[in-house]
Amino acid sequence: MPSEMPVRALIFDMDGTIVDNMRFHDDAWEIWHRDNGLPFTREGFFAATAGKANSEILGAYYPDADADEIGRLSEGKEELYRATYRPHVEALPGLLALMDRAEAAGLPMAVASAAPPANIDVVLDTLGIRDRFATIIAPSQGFRGKPHPDLFLGAAQRMSVSPEHCLVFEDAPLGVEAARRAGMRAIAMLTMLEARAFSAFDNVIASARDFTALDGLPALRFSGS
Repeated sequence: MPSEMPVRALIFDMDGTIVDNMRFHDDAWEIWHRDNGLPFTREGFFAATAGKANSEILGAYYPDADADEIGRLSEGKEELYRATYRPHVEALPGLLALMDRAEAAGLPMAVASAAPPANIDVVLDTLGIRDRFATIIAPSQGFRGKPHPDLFLGAAQRMSVSPEHCLVFEDAPLGVEAARRAGMRAIAMLTMLEARAFSAFDNVIASARDFTALDGLPALRFSGS
């Protein structure tokens, strides 16, 4: 995938990218699986589900359940997560500085997350950054979860920026695959996985444990910043 195209918009996944919170999700999922008599392994579950909507995850366990039942099961897990994570919300190092530079250069930014609305509220409102994003895209608005490209394409459309000019920040292979299907370059954030987990993707232009490690990356030298 061409890497020389100028970057004109940034799209951020949220969990594991804006914040380093996936371990709190894993804790909640582990309790939820145990309480429902289901097997659970952290590494395997993350690889198979990160970026998917809860309805997609839970629908695989309970194919005959209606939407109300899936919603009840989902909310049980999310209540566990929010109760434990809320006191620990903190932006990944370097994120706010990158956002400052993007704003100075006039680049719009979006959040494209599979998280339910209440979880998005916990992160964006606790950090006070909601109003800095041109749009926030989630499956609750009718979009399919990752690896489908819908979330990223929806964000690009709302920002009026063509996909090839968007740069995605993601922490999960399913998210990077969604960006690839959308025709977008991606930077892999290594909050949960090592760089080798993303080595097969031709749209990954860099990887880093946080945003401070991306200083000097050519794609992030925005004109006007």
